[in-house]
Amino acid sequence: MVAVADRPGASRFLWVSSGEPHAIRRRELLSKYGEQIRKLYGYDHATAYQVIAVVITQFILAYAVRDWDWWKVWVAAYVLSGTLNQNLFCAQHEISHFLAFKKPSYNKLLALFGNLPLVVPVAKKFREYHHDHHIFLGIDGGDVDLPTVLESNWITGFFSKLFFTFIYLSIYAVRPLVVRPKAVTLGDFVNWAMVIGVDVAVLYFWGVKSLVYLLAGSLLGGGLHPMAGHLIAEHYMFCRGQETYSYYGPLNLLSYNVGYHNEHHDFPQIPQTRLHKLREIAPEYYDSLYAHTSWCWVLWRFLVDPSMGPWSRMHRVLREGTPAANEKFIAGLCQTATESNAADAKKSCDTLLSGGVNALQSAMGGKSAGRLINPRAAPHRDENASANYKD
Repeated sequence: MVAVADRPGASRFLWVSSGEPHAIRRRELLSKYGEQIRKLYGYDHATAYQVIAVVITQFILAYAVRDWDWWKVWVAAYVLSGTLNQNLFCAQHEISHFLAFKKPSYNKLLALFGNLPLVVPVAKKFREYHHDHHIFLGIDGGDVDLPTVLESNWITGFFSKLFFTFIYLSIYAVRPLVVRPKAVTLGDFVNWAMVIGVDVAVLYFWGVKSLVYLLAGSLLGGGLHPMAGHLIAEHYMFCRGQETYSYYGPLNLLSYNVGYHNEHHDFPQIPQTRLHKLREIAPEYYDSLYAHTSWCWVLWRFLVDPSMGPWSRMHRVLREGTPAANEKFIAGLCQTATESNAADAKKSCDTLLSGGVNALQSAMGGKSAGRLINPRAAPHRDENASANYKD
């Protein structure tokens, strides 16, 4: 298998050998403000109340548009359904960390409920892949949020980026299935049965316009829509050498504070309603980072700036190592999963530990187990990755 770094076009990505920044910053923050930060851990029922309210609102609106003219349906799909369904997609992100309830099972049920108006089943697999994103940040084959070399080679100009942005949520949903396929489980069948069952019921009782309102809301709300700006804003490089970006603006109110993304990656066990307090506790760690104030500007900059595209992401180079070092690497991932309160991710790591390096090689898509980066290694300053340089 050809390593990603050796494929034609891969040189456009920014390749670094530095340690994962959030793990490094987390250790520093806990050493300085551990007692204050740990008080922020937990869950918040406010997320559940908002999800329930938005789901009910969406179905009321879907019923209301059943007899509207088509042009009104499409306007409502973009303005209303796009906003509300992207709100529910952001809720999946929050719930995937089990931050709405204390019991994981209650969070899983809430995720299934919040998935109902989205038309497409996403709750189960999103939780699995999102935990991988946290653990394998920037590592090809593990972090499925990274655009592929194929995407970076094909999506180069304004119009191709416009199309890419328009269908971004569809690409976001399909890419993991290609890059890192996972086994289908009973939970997936339950997710599919519930969502598709509701889809059929909406179509049968209310008609095609109601279903189009919901489906178009999912697709449009994840594309050229102000609410979808977070999908580009979170990890695409707007400041060379900085891997993750926060957004401090009014749309956080509609997106479960997903804009506090540096804070979230540093401490995924802090619920969205308390992330701003983390920034208040340690402003010296966050105020100096490049941050966004407008998701609309993020989308515009991505489209018109020829230096930006799917290649505007940081990738971690693979290092030569010994089997013993790789065993330590797996243990480090498990510790990160434990710190992140990610039960599913910890279970996967425990499986890797029991299977050793061969299991790790399989999990990383067949890559040599002797060529893995240790995200807990000391940070390495890449001469091309100065955090002070702004594009």
